[in-house]
Amino acid sequence: MLDSSRLILRGKRQDVVFNIIGILFTMVGIVTLAILVSDLLVDGLPRLSSQFMTSFPSRSPAKAGILSAWVGTLMVITVTLATAVPVGVAAAVYLEEYAAKNWVTTLIEINISNLAGVPSIIYGLMALGLLVYQFHLGRTVLVGGLTLALLVLPIVIVSTREAIRSIPGNIREAAYAAGATKWQVIRFHLIPYSMGGIATGTIIAMSRAIGETAPLITIGALSYVAFLPPPPVQSTAPFVNAAWLNSGFTVLPIQMFNWVSRPQAKFHENAAATGLVLIVFTLAINGVAMYLRYRIRRNLKW
Repeated sequence: MLDSSRLILRGKRQDVVFNIIGILFTMVGIVTLAILVSDLLVDGLPRLSSQFMTSFPSRSPAKAGILSAWVGTLMVITVTLATAVPVGVAAAVYLEEYAAKNWVTTLIEINISNLAGVPSIIYGLMALGLLVYQFHLGRTVLVGGLTLALLVLPIVIVSTREAIRSIPGNIREAAYAAGATKWQVIRFHLIPYSMGGIATGTIIAMSRAIGETAPLITIGALSYVAFLPPPPVQSTAPFVNAAWLNSGFTVLPIQMFNWVSRPQAKFHENAAATGLVLIVFTLAINGVAMYLRYRIRRNLKW
């Protein structure tokens, strides 16, 4: 009885020690983030204005802005989203529902998991050799978006598979018992019910893509852009203009990198302001993900 009491007491002490260590490590991350954000706010907040958001880069730091950078970021992320999500979801559905369980499938799954940890510059080198030099697509918005799509594709596939696996098996069995085909089960049950997890994984992937710099620099994205790509919608038939895909571009991380590398302190303030805009973009994307997840889960009735 005495030994049992000592064991229980020792276990409680270990819990207390583990809680203290966990709180300390958590506080290290929170404090570090708070210091970084505070430094950005102090340096960059005075530069944030409508003029900063609507001006092109300039040799004068007081006149410089990020118009071409944030427009380029939105266009590149649009291409990334339109490419990575359909391909990633389709690949995940195939691997989870259709693919035979053999060594080939296992090899593919292992490689997809490993690709999620490959450094981003490797994707840039692959895109430079394949898309720019082999397919002659140029250093364009299309190539930038496809490069980031390749980068985040493993994340979309893995998160989608996990979302599909989380659906209770009795839903599949009930649908098959009612005479549904495999495609009908996927189309009307698995995809809708796993949409919350798919949306979460997709937004996490886009949050990573929006901050990537190395692969875009590798493929030759411009660091000084004083123009905007053509608008994707025009007033005359056929109303859709695909010329923006072939336009040169820059993005917010590259604009930050360009200004940080300059010796003038005023450009460093511009870089800090650009960092704040990038953080707002990321928080907005995560906010949309949380809202979609809440709406989708609220409508689930298992």
